[in-house]
Amino acid sequence: MNEKQTNTINRPFIFLNAAVSADGKISTKERKQVKISGDNDFERVDELKKESDGVMVGIGTVLADDPSLTIKSENRKKYRKNNGLDENPARIVVDSNGRTPIDADIFKKGEGKRVIAVSKCAPEKKIKTLKEKADIIVAGNDKVDLKILVEKLKDMGIEKLMVEGGSNLNWSLLSLKLVDEIHAFIGNIIIGGSTAPSLVGGSGFPETDMLKLKLVDFEQMDDGLLVRWQVEKQ
Repeated sequence: MNEKQTNTINRPFIFLNAAVSADGKISTKERKQVKISGDNDFERVDELKKESDGVMVGIGTVLADDPSLTIKSENRKKYRKNNGLDENPARIVVDSNGRTPIDADIFKKGEGKRVIAVSKCAPEKKIKTLKEKADIIVAGNDKVDLKILVEKLKDMGIEKLMVEGGSNLNWSLLSLKLVDEIHAFIGNIIIGGSTAPSLVGGSGFPETDMLKLKLVDFEQMDDGLLVRWQVEKQ
């Protein structure tokens, strides 16, 4: 993996990781997570977490799926601890309005740092409650300013940041040219639905300014295809 930093701001190496259906969906029209990949891909993702300093998701993912974002393998957790690291990478939620539930799985499962990124408009009462469970980063006025956030994460020692969505967070990072690579497992199912979330949501790029990718690697895995792209810098 080429982790050379080409962006001008001081930030981590950032890569998106996702499992998508053959038609590019990451969940159903009801926003329900479905099994897209198999055991080999689960192991791949666990290994990526072991190698990362942080794993970041948006508040929509937390509210819909309640992920723990922990490393599952005991051997991988031991490896990190033997190398002076927390057994899990820092778990980061982009949550402009401080909506993260206090009983979310990221707070209940596994050791390691938790970070909630909020904007200045998040209610002070909610921030005070979340501070009991996590480090709070305030970045931006009405919504989290991702450029400020990733710089602050770099200052915290996060050199390699794994992003696991959802589609709106993926769009925001890509539209700001903050992503270095995209890792996608393409599964052998069709989900369909015009309102089902795809890998990248948001307003979309105009035809004259679409983001270009360079194919780095691909391989057959389980019953699907694993693809790795490098985001071309413009």
